[in-house]
Amino acid sequence: MIKSNIEKILKEVSTVLDFVNESQVEMLISEILKAKKIVVCGAGRVGMAVRGFGMRLGHLGLNAYTLGDSVVPSVRGGDLFLVASGSGETQTIYDLAEIAKKNGARIVLVTGSPESRMGKLADVIVQLRAPSKTNPIEGFSSIQPMTTLNEQCLGIFFDAVVLLLMEKMGETHDTMWARHSNLE
Repeated sequence: MIKSNIEKILKEVSTVLDFVNESQVEMLISEILKAKKIVVCGAGRVGMAVRGFGMRLGHLGLNAYTLGDSVVPSVRGGDLFLVASGSGETQTIYDLAEIAKKNGARIVLVTGSPESRMGKLADVIVQLRAPSKTNPIEGFSSIQPMTTLNEQCLGIFFDAVVLLLMEKMGETHDTMWARHSNLE
C-alpha cells in the first residue's frame, strides 16, 4: 500500500533529521552569510538537492552559483564552496573541493561521513546521519534503495536552512519572488 510506504519513508526521514546538530547548522549559516560568493556542488541525486539549495540562495539575494553552470566564477579567499556528499569520498567532488581550498575558499561539507577525506578538508561539517554507500549506520537501515534517504533528507534539511536564513536576513516570500526568474 502506498500510504504505508509513505509513512515508513517519513519516519526514516524524521529519524535522520532528528540528529541534526544545531551548532553545526549555525556555523553553516555563518559561513553562508559572510561569503562573498557561494558555489554549491554535489554529484548525482545529491547534486540535485544541493542545486535546489543554490537556487534558493540566489532567491535570497546571495551571490550563489551551482558548479556545472556556465556562469560559475573563480573562487578565492572570502568565498564558500558548499559540498554535499553522503560518503565524503566521491573522487571528482573531492578533487573540486581540493582545488577550491587551494584557491582560498572555505569549505562546508554536508555529509554522513565527517571522518572522510572531504571531512578532513572541510572547514565546517554538518552531519546528516543517513546511511550511505560507504557509511552504514549501526542499528538503522532504510527500506529505500541505495542512498535515496540521504537525498530526501538533504532536500528537507536545505529547505529548513532557507527558512532560518530568511529570518536572519529579513527576507519574505515576496522579496524572494522578486528575484525569481521571470523568463517562464
